Amino acid sequence: MSGTALVWFRNDLRLTDNPALRAAVDSGAPIVPVYIHAPEEAGTWTEGAASRWWRHRSLEALDQELRRRGARLLLRHGTSEEALRSLAAECGADSLYFNRLHEPALAQRDGRLTAALAAAGLAVHSFNGALLFEPGSILTGAGRPYRVFTPFWKACVARGLERRPRAAPRRLSAPRRWPTSLALPELRLNPEVTRDAGLDAHWSPGEAGARTRLATFCREAMTRYTEGRDVPAEEGTSRLSPHLHFGELSPGQVVAALRTAGGDNPGAEAAVRQILWREFAHHVLHHFPHTSDRPLDPRFEKFPWRRDVKALRAWQRGRTGIPLVDAGMRELWHSGWMHNRVRMVTASFLTKHLGIRWQHGARWFWDTLVDADLANNSLNWQWVAGCGADAAPYFRIFNPVRQSERFDHEGEYLRRWLPELAALPARWIHQPWAAPAEVLASAGVRLGIDYPQPLLDLDTGRREALARLRGA
Repeated sequence: MSGTALVWFRNDLRLTDNPALRAAVDSGAPIVPVYIHAPEEAGTWTEGAASRWWRHRSLEALDQELRRRGARLLLRHGTSEEALRSLAAECGADSLYFNRLHEPALAQRDGRLTAALAAAGLAVHSFNGALLFEPGSILTGAGRPYRVFTPFWKACVARGLERRPRAAPRRLSAPRRWPTSLALPELRLNPEVTRDAGLDAHWSPGEAGARTRLATFCREAMTRYTEGRDVPAEEGTSRLSPHLHFGELSPGQVVAALRTAGGDNPGAEAAVRQILWREFAHHVLHHFPHTSDRPLDPRFEKFPWRRDVKALRAWQRGRTGIPLVDAGMRELWHSGWMHNRVRMVTASFLTKHLGIRWQHGARWFWDTLVDADLANNSLNWQWVAGCGADAAPYFRIFNPVRQSERFDHEGEYLRRWLPELAALPARWIHQPWAAPAEVLASAGVRLGIDYPQPLLDLDTGRREALARLRGA
C-alpha cells in the first residue's frame, strides 16, 4: 500500500493541538502512529525513574485515545532511524510527520535522521508542537540570545502569546493492515524501585488527566495563584509541569485557558509568566547547549565545591536535620514532585550551606521528578547556584528556617512529611534543635534518634559559603 503517513510521537503525547498529527490527517493519508523507545539517543540524559513511570502511563492513555478514533499506537524499540525505515517498508509509508524536540542530543539526532530518511525518498515534515516560540526566534535587537528573563518576557509578549488550539481529530484513517507492535511492558519503562503507590496517589498521566488538572487550576487556584503558589501546604500551584513536559498539553492550550478563565486577573498573568519561564529555559539551552552539564558563567568552572558523599546522601534521603529541606526531599521521593519554593530552598541548602556542586542536585532531581525537563532543570539549578542565566547571585542564600516560618507558619507542610515532628508546637517545629528539652520530651522527639541532628549550623554554613565565594 502507498500513501501511508507515519506520525512519530515523542514528547507530544496528545491528540488536541498536535500540529504534526493535524497535518498528517489533513493530508488525507491513512495514519500509522508510532512511538520508538530509544533511550540511548538522549546521550547522557536518559530518562530517570519517575519520568519512565509517567511515560508508561501516558503512552497507555494515548493508545486508548487513538483506539477510540479507529487507530492504535505502535511501539518499537531500537535506533529511531532503523525503526522508522523498517516501519515505512512494512506499511508502504511515503511520509513522516513529527513535532520537533529541542534538547541538544535529540535535536542533533533528528537532524541526522531527517536528512537520511529524506535521501531515502521519505517526505519528512516537522513542526513546532512544544513551545510558543521556536528556539532562536526571540533575539535581542543586536541579534543575540537573551540571558535575562524580563526582557525576554517582554519580547515574547510583544510578539503575541495567543494561539488558537486545534481540536483533536474525531476519526483517523487507518491502514488496511496494521504492522506488528511491541506490548507496552516490553519497553520496560516502569522503574525497578517500586514507587507506584505514591505516584499513583498524586498523578493521572495522559491527555485526559492533563485537561482535568488545567480545568481544576483555572477553577480553584488561579485567582489566588500570586500568593498561594508560595505556600507549600496548599494546592496553590498548577502542577501542570509534567503534563507540559510530556506534551499532554500544549503551552498554547494553557495560555488560552488562563486568558479565557482569568481575563486580567493577576493570578492568570502570573501563571502565564511561568509558561514563558519555561520558554526561556528552552531558549537558553538551545543557544548554550553545554549548560545541561556546565555553568553558563565560566567563572564557576573552577569553583571550590565540596565533596561530601555522606552529606549528599542525607540530603537525598531527607535526613539533613533541617525540617523544611527534609520535608521537601521526602515529598519528592514519595510523590515525584516538590513545591517550587521548597525546590529553591532545598537547592540553595545543597549548593550554599553544604557547598556541594549543583550538578549532583540536578541529577537527583532528574531521576526523581515526574516533571524532569532538561531545559528547566538546568536553568533552575544554575539559577539557585548563581552561575546561570538571570541567576540569583551566589551570595543570595535562602535561610530554610526563615522560609519555613514565613510560608508554613503553623507547620502544616512539615507535619505532613515529617510525622516524627508532628507533635511539636509551631514555635519549635521549624528548628527542633532550638526547642527546650521538656518540649522535645513532651512531643516524643529524641534528636539524633527519632529525627537527625542538623548536618551543620546554618549561620556557619552561610559564612563558609560566602568565604568560598570570596576565595573563588
